[in-house]
Amino acid sequence: MPIINTRREVLKQVAAISGIGLLSPLPNVLAQNTQSLKGNIHHSVCRWTYDYLPLQNLCTTVKSLGFSAIDLVGPKEWDVLKANDITCSMCNGAEINLVDGFIHPEHHGTLVKNYTEIIPLVAKAGYTNLICFSGNKRGMDAETGLQNAVIALQKLLPLAEKHKVVLQMELFNSKVNHPDYMADNSAWGIELCKRLNSPSFKLLYDIYHMQIMEGNIIETITKNHVYFGHYHTAGVPGRHEINELQELNYPAIMKAIVATDYTGFVAQEFIPTQTNKITSLEQAIRLCDV
Repeated sequence: MPIINTRREVLKQVAAISGIGLLSPLPNVLAQNTQSLKGNIHHSVCRWTYDYLPLQNLCTTVKSLGFSAIDLVGPKEWDVLKANDITCSMCNGAEINLVDGFIHPEHHGTLVKNYTEIIPLVAKAGYTNLICFSGNKRGMDAETGLQNAVIALQKLLPLAEKHKVVLQMELFNSKVNHPDYMADNSAWGIELCKRLNSPSFKLLYDIYHMQIMEGNIIETITKNHVYFGHYHTAGVPGRHEINELQELNYPAIMKAIVATDYTGFVAQEFIPTQTNKITSLEQAIRLCDV
């Protein structure tokens, strides 16, 4: 699909991919397109939550909403992002899966090989962040998990530091979505950061997951922001839109993030339920644009 160059073409494309006839009333995403974002938050969206759209169409949508980043895209599709002047705010593709991670010695060989290959590619593409996962406990205690993760990650951090790539371990909840996951609390992740003591290792602080596990979101961010290199959003409960039907006060959370002088990305990772899913994304971006 060719790159869309004019505002009229953007409007037509967004209407088409949203399932809206061109003669129908335009949703807020189009009506507010002329309002620039404030620039205090660097916005992004996780690709998988809008995977019903081809990546080209998601790029078009993102640009129409006034931001230019997409999370969780691997090397095979970076050319699509570059053709649309979109950055990959969180790269993936080196992980095995979500459950076999850095706490497992039996997977260290594969993980070190995968990350050793992809870290230079991330840097060459002009990106910074590369996601990683602890993996599931399977009876392993927290201290053993920390020790195992340190062994493997220490083999990768010199390469990551050389290329100025940051490995970001995501914190998941183990109560609802990811049973038995090791890095299911901020304290465990922060301890791992302290032991590694590298600018190339941070935590992907998922607000949705940590609300389920421990709450106290704003205070945790305020006290520990130096360990958090990226943020994800979603509504609690349900992982849907971050609107008034869920319990988190996202404008207040965003203000707390801004107050830490954070310069990274905040990526929307909710599963949209509205008929017009693009309007859901537009509303989330506006809500978080403090």
